[in-house]
Amino acid sequence: MIPRYSLPELAKIWEPENKFSIWLKIEILACEALAKRREIPASAVAEIKKKAKFDIARIDEIEREVKHDVIAFLTCVAENVGEANRYMHLGLTSSDVLDTTLAVQLKESARLILKELTAFRDAIKEQAFRHKDVPAIGRSHGIHGEPLTFGLKLAVWYEETCRNIERLKRARERIAYGQISGAVGTFSSIDPAVEEYVCKKLGLKPAPVSTQIIQRDRHAEFFTTLAIIAGSIDKFATEIRHLQRTEVLEAEEFFSKGQKGSSAMPHKRNPVISEQMCGLARVVRANAMAAMENVPLWHERDISHSSVERVIGPDSTILVHYMLRKMTGLVKKMIVYPKNMKRNMELTGGLYYSQSVLLALVRKGVTREDAYRLVQRNAMKTWEGKGAFISLLKKDSEIKKYLTGKEVDKVCSMRDQLKNVDKIFKRVFKGEK
Repeated sequence: MIPRYSLPELAKIWEPENKFSIWLKIEILACEALAKRREIPASAVAEIKKKAKFDIARIDEIEREVKHDVIAFLTCVAENVGEANRYMHLGLTSSDVLDTTLAVQLKESARLILKELTAFRDAIKEQAFRHKDVPAIGRSHGIHGEPLTFGLKLAVWYEETCRNIERLKRARERIAYGQISGAVGTFSSIDPAVEEYVCKKLGLKPAPVSTQIIQRDRHAEFFTTLAIIAGSIDKFATEIRHLQRTEVLEAEEFFSKGQKGSSAMPHKRNPVISEQMCGLARVVRANAMAAMENVPLWHERDISHSSVERVIGPDSTILVHYMLRKMTGLVKKMIVYPKNMKRNMELTGGLYYSQSVLLALVRKGVTREDAYRLVQRNAMKTWEGKGAFISLLKKDSEIKKYLTGKEVDKVCSMRDQLKNVDKIFKRVFKGEK
């Protein structure tokens, strides 16, 4: 079930009223094009424009009998148009209407999703600069590595979101193709000029070649792009979930007044939005797989793709839009705990300086293998609770042959660890502030 949220604009794209309105627009545009070619009377087009309308309940009633949605729609419209209706759907096949409509719906959905992606990117940027110089421990395999800043963590998210914006722009261009090419795409009953006219009026491009359908690799690319966006959200949300763990607590979701985390345990503050994002991403990824399964159809067309797209079209676009809106709010209100970041960094007694000491020994002429052995020997003592790393280094007789105590202190410098943060920010944000 699609989550409820205040977003009528995107939801309306997939409402029957809008879908049938696009169908009718396509039929009328095709009539206009035929009239310009003097293949049907201009007076008939005027009559169709004046009288053409539909009633969803009546369409449903007819469809229950004829078992064909486009025929049911055309029959309903014919009941209102009268004799001029014989010029509608002239030379068209159902997929000309269906696929061209889907292109319009997906293109419009992409426009609205891009707005949310941009807002999400901007929220990340604001937090990145706010925490640009806040030190935190970097982790690999979940284990403390070397220091970074919380702003750098967010800069990674920002850059990935920028890529997602570019991906969606490309996917929007790829999907924005229509077709009015007839039964198997040969234009045997309609001229290509009609297709060009209809597509231009709808803001689409004519598919260079089609069968009875627009080829589904286009749609697979679009839905895979949505899945990548959802995957990024999943990645960011997973990070927040880890950071909100009680024993970490470097950042957490905003917990509003009156909010409750558990029916049994009143103390709980859970990362509920992040967990929801991770779950919904699974749906969007699964839908992308379904879209890829739609690519191989029988011959010039079968309808195995149709039932799939009626589900994944609205579900994936609305879900991704919803996810972006929720994540934007989460990032804007995210609570960050610099003191906890500092506390966590101190847990390993300075072990995050191990590479710096290793490289300092190498520069003094020690082989890398021997330097690694010397540093690791002291690091393991720190892991075992036998002393702080820097103190142990200064006491090691072999290390003292190459590094004085002052040199060890100079090497083990947080400023040195983070000396290139500004340069990275300039590369990511192109000098913006």
